[in-house]
Amino acid sequence: MEKVFIQINHEKAYKLLDELEKQNLIQILNRRSFSKGKLSEKYAGKISSQAAERLQVYVAKSRDEWPNSIT
Repeated sequence: MEKVFIQINHEKAYKLLDELEKQNLIQILNRRSFSKGKLSEKYAGKISSQAAERLQVYVAKSRDEWPNSIT
C-alpha cells in the first residue's frame, strides 16, 4: 500500500482517523504525532544550554524594544 504524509488542521481529524483505522481502511504508522504532550518535553535537549540562554536574552531584549501599546 501507499504511504501518505498528512497535516492535521483540526482536532476532529484525529477522531476520523481513529474511525478509519477501526474499519481497517487505514493503518496509523506513527502514533507519536497524535500525542498532545508538552512542547517543552518534545524539544528538550534539541539546542545547547548556551544557545538557549542567548535566545532568551535576545527575546527579552526584543520585547523591551516593542512599544507598550500598539495602536
